[in-house]
Amino acid sequence: MSDTTKTQEPMTPSGSTDERGAALIHVAPSPHIKDAAAHTQRIMTDVILALLPIIALSIYLFEVYAIKQLSICVVACMGSEFLFVKMRGKSLTLKDCSAVVTGIIIALSLPGSAPWFVGVLASVVAIGIGKIIFGGLGMNIFNPAMVGRAFVMIAFAQLLGAASYENVTGLVDAVSGATPLSALKFNGVSMETAALFWGMTNGSLGETSSAACLLGGLFLVFRKTASWQIPAGILLSVVLIAGITDIAGSHSGLLLVHHLFGGALMFGAFFIATDPVTSPLTPRGKWIFGLGTGFLIMIIRLFSGYPEGVMFAVLMMNAVTPLINRWTNPLPMGEA
Repeated sequence: MSDTTKTQEPMTPSGSTDERGAALIHVAPSPHIKDAAAHTQRIMTDVILALLPIIALSIYLFEVYAIKQLSICVVACMGSEFLFVKMRGKSLTLKDCSAVVTGIIIALSLPGSAPWFVGVLASVVAIGIGKIIFGGLGMNIFNPAMVGRAFVMIAFAQLLGAASYENVTGLVDAVSGATPLSALKFNGVSMETAALFWGMTNGSLGETSSAACLLGGLFLVFRKTASWQIPAGILLSVVLIAGITDIAGSHSGLLLVHHLFGGALMFGAFFIATDPVTSPLTPRGKWIFGLGTGFLIMIIRLFSGYPEGVMFAVLMMNAVTPLINRWTNPLPMGEA
């Protein structure tokens, strides 16, 4: 997710040769600087560490529901990777931890009350169709976790639309009812800014707390595992569009606050859109990607029947990432 990472290990996590011993060629704009520390396992470990505050809060809020969903998705992703890699006759890649990260992100993008088969199916689709079918890690066009999430969102919209929790002690009021964006969009009901920021609201496991997402996201930026331009572009787009809409509609700041701190915006901006394989290579390309993602998020949120738009926005921008790379590819030295 750093500027140097895209030219190095994500394309070839096992080194400079493939499993047959053939040399691999890294194609990227110069200068070609090798960062030995920027290997896939280190990047994925950073992401897991950054996700810990979100995981901890989700377990605090949703208790056994969060533990169940996380366990199901991680095990299903690792099992799917093992199966599909073996079917292709390739060497196992479980040690790079990418399947673990995919499983955690899928689980955090689902409501804790989703049936077990939803998490399993999302994981199988994410690994099989979102990743392995393209050739494995570094070859996929779309973010695997969002491919799986989109599949179950379309297939099981009713199961994912309403979260119902039983026997959750202490925080029943905090995690019951509609999500903040749904309540605002369909019922005109707003929530307190503090509840939105700290996460005492309903929603998918990883989207409730903007504070936890910011804490983990800033860690990724500090470690240079995530490129800061992408989340900055996303947040800038959302603030501008939501702010203008807020002023035009006389919402007294409530619309801006809900779109900024409610839903999956912070989680998506730092942990989904910054995927090093499916986002652009160049700093200018990252800005375009971030601004475009934020723009699409707000278009979907304001004008579609969905209260949320992060998943579809990221997938649509993934599709144009190769074009962004071509448009922003720097000229070789000496060319006009």
